[in-house]
Amino acid sequence: MVPRRKQGCCELCNRDTALTFHHLIPRKMHRRPRFRKDFSREQLNAGVELCRACHTGLHRLFDEMTLAKRLNTLKALKADEAVQRHVSWVARQKRS
Repeated sequence: MVPRRKQGCCELCNRDTALTFHHLIPRKMHRRPRFRKDFSREQLNAGVELCRACHTGLHRLFDEMTLAKRLNTLKALKADEAVQRHVSWVARQKRS
């Protein structure tokens, strides 16, 4: 049985499509002492629901450390200029 993806509105581009879960602090960073000390388990596991195009774009634009340190909230993601340009492009694409 193939698992079904969640359907809904992407929190970045607002398209209604299949969604994936994006950890605001990438899982690769969870084992690092700095992040374990500075963030609770709930904060480490916090995330947003994004379409595949937005999710892939974030990981192509930024490395995990940048996402973890500088872009670890939805507000910070939406405020970033590179993310805004990518989201603008995604919004013009056909839904998958």
